[in-house]
Amino acid sequence: MPSPPHPPTYALYGEHGVDIGADRLHCESIAERSRRHDWHIRPHRHEVLFQILYLRHGVAEALVEGRALALASPALIVVPALATHGFRFADDVDGLVVTVLEPHLRALLAGAPALLARLQSRPLHVALAGHAGDAAQVDAVLQRLRDEFAAWAPWRALAIDGALLQLLALVGRLVATPVDDAAGERALVHLRRFRDGVEARFREQPALGTLAAELGITATQLNRVCRRVLGHSALEVLHQRLLLEAQRELAYTTLSIKQIAYGIGFSDAGYFTRFFQRKTGLTPTAWRARSRRAAPAAGAA
Repeated sequence: MPSPPHPPTYALYGEHGVDIGADRLHCESIAERSRRHDWHIRPHRHEVLFQILYLRHGVAEALVEGRALALASPALIVVPALATHGFRFADDVDGLVVTVLEPHLRALLAGAPALLARLQSRPLHVALAGHAGDAAQVDAVLQRLRDEFAAWAPWRALAIDGALLQLLALVGRLVATPVDDAAGERALVHLRRFRDGVEARFREQPALGTLAAELGITATQLNRVCRRVLGHSALEVLHQRLLLEAQRELAYTTLSIKQIAYGIGFSDAGYFTRFFQRKTGLTPTAWRARSRRAAPAAGAA
C-alpha cells in the first residue's frame, strides 16, 4: 500500500467538501465506511480532523506517515490532522472510528496542554493484546460514546463531550512516552502553528502577513506551505474556520445574520451573506432553516 507523493485530503474518507456537521464529532463502525471501499482505505489525510481508530476484533494493515504496521486486535491508532494514513482491513473486522474537529479537540483540552501535545503531534499506535483490563476500559468508553452519538437524549452534546474526554484521557495514559513536537517536517510545524493562530484570532480576521511573521516566515512562504500540504491557500484556511463558526452560530443560536457577521469580523452583513453563499451554495437564512428542519426536538442536544 504505497503512499502517493501527494495524498488526497478529505473530510471523511472519500468525501470532498462534506463536513462532519455541527456535532463536531462523528462516530461509526470501521465496517460502515471501509465496506464501501472493498475494505481498503487508501492513503489520505484530513486537514482539520483528528481520529481515533479502535480495532476490537480482526486484523488490519496500516500505512501511517510512510510506516507500515501490522495491526492485531485489540489496538488503537491515533491520527492527528494532516497525518497521511491508510488501511486494509479483513472483511470480518469489528471496531470503531471516532472523528473530531481539531478546533473542538483543542477547546476541550485547553486545560491539559501536555495531553493535547501528546495526542496531536504525531500518529500513535497502542497495542492492547495481552492487556485485557485496558482493552475493556477502552471498549466501554467507546461504546458509551457511540451510544450517545447515535441517540438524541437530553443533554446529548454534554454527554458526548464527557465520554470523549474520558476516552482522550485514557488514550493519553496508555501512550508510553510523550511525543516530540519537533519531530515532524518543518512545513507541518509551520502549518500547525498557523492554524493555532487562526483558531485563536479568526474573529479578528487577521492579515496573513501578520500571522506569517509570527511564525518567522513570509506570507508567500506560508501560502507555499499551505498549497503543498493542503492543496489550497492560507486564506482558505481562515475562510474555512470563519465558515465553521458561522454554521455553528446559525444552527445553535438565535443571533441575527448581522450579529453573526459582526461577531466573526465582517463589517458588512451583505458581504458576509455573499461569502457564505459562495462557500455553501445557500444564504445564511436558508442554511439556518435547513439545519433546523434536520435538528431533533428542542432539548435533545
